[in-house]
Amino acid sequence: MNIHLLSVAPIGTNCYILEIGSNALIIDPGGEGERIIRYIEERKLRPHAILLTHAHFDHIGALDEICNYYNIEVYLNELEHPWLQDPAQNGSRMLSSPVIIKTAAKPLREGNLEIGPFAMEVIHTPGHSPGSMSFVFPKDDVVFGGDVLFLEGVGRTDLPGGDFDVLEETIRNKFYTLPEQVVVYPGHGPNTTIHHERKHNPFVTS
Repeated sequence: MNIHLLSVAPIGTNCYILEIGSNALIIDPGGEGERIIRYIEERKLRPHAILLTHAHFDHIGALDEICNYYNIEVYLNELEHPWLQDPAQNGSRMLSSPVIIKTAAKPLREGNLEIGPFAMEVIHTPGHSPGSMSFVFPKDDVVFGGDVLFLEGVGRTDLPGGDFDVLEETIRNKFYTLPEQVVVYPGHGPNTTIHHERKHNPFVTS
């Protein structure tokens, strides 16, 4: 599986495009929809779906644009479906143009999920937000964790629904129990590994 990173929108959200042959999945299209579409078209990819780790505005900003272009489905934890149309909950209320998404999402639940040739394990990883979900690809030793665990950092918990105690429990019980070689692809910034974070993360020690 090829993993392509596009840092999008003003605060540099990591949008990931996963590729197997000509097939693609999009994770967290936070903005710059034209740029995301251009990459997909240049590579002659066929996107199957969009996966959302959570519904904060910086992770959903290009959702309508991409869905209108490709007519593909969106997967999001049901706890955060209302956030798509609520600027207070998705955190965009203070922006000059609050983010209000018209696209409906399909329920995303824990367990094994197959979309086209992509096979993953979906895990509920709350703390940064109540409906945060992460996507583990065991064959590739990677996890896409949204804003839960960063390189020697963790997601903020001062937004609606955030809870540091819950986040700490999530990292200990859902992330640090993954194999040490697993690469963590976060919602912002560079990737890291479970091994590195268990040894060096100052916020949640192993």
